[in-house]
Amino acid sequence: MTQFVLVAGAWLGSWAWDEVVADLRAAGQGAHALTLSGLAEKRRDEPVGQQTHVQDIVDAVERLDLRDVVLVGHSYSGIPVGQAAERIGDRLASVVFVDSNVPADGESFVSAWPEGRAAVEASIAEHGGFWAPLTAEEFAGQGLTDEQIGRIVTAATPHPGATLTEPARLERPLGALPATYIKCLLDWPEPSPDVAELLKSEHWRLVELNTGHWPMFSEPHELTRILLNATMNP
Repeated sequence: MTQFVLVAGAWLGSWAWDEVVADLRAAGQGAHALTLSGLAEKRRDEPVGQQTHVQDIVDAVERLDLRDVVLVGHSYSGIPVGQAAERIGDRLASVVFVDSNVPADGESFVSAWPEGRAAVEASIAEHGGFWAPLTAEEFAGQGLTDEQIGRIVTAATPHPGATLTEPARLERPLGALPATYIKCLLDWPEPSPDVAELLKSEHWRLVELNTGHWPMFSEPHELTRILLNATMNP
């Protein structure tokens, strides 16, 4: 049985994967949605760094003694997931990056945001060290219903700012990992330059999904189908 470990992006917790988890389990697979430290039910006032999020993922895999693991990272969480992937050793089967950032040694989440970095850092400074969640209007054009947008906005929590500004730590080239990259076309039709470079690796493959940046809400069943296919074509 494949064990999927699912980690949602900024502002979100394990709740974001409810429909995907149900679909994976109905297909006979293991599914474990994680909430990272400082978010949702794990919200706390003290600072949380990026390496804490990496360790959250590694600890969950080891605590549950999971094998044949597919790590799934959405958006921001591609950064800690990519680092955790190389730290769980032979427990890893593959990694799936869902319209996500990818880690680069010595670079942070905001490093890849040359135009938006100032806005993110300003939000962190203004909100006591946290990145404020998006407003409902900012989800427009992402293939979401009003009900889905309302659910996200209502449940989202501020994101620990240090996780966005601290650099990633990689010991090996990310391109050596068996990986699937899911590009959500409504968000932006082309992979970012760093992802495009990784896709040149024989170990990586690209799958396009005609929806917005939050496919676990807008297209959960199609996303599940792609995740299951990733286990057959690592």
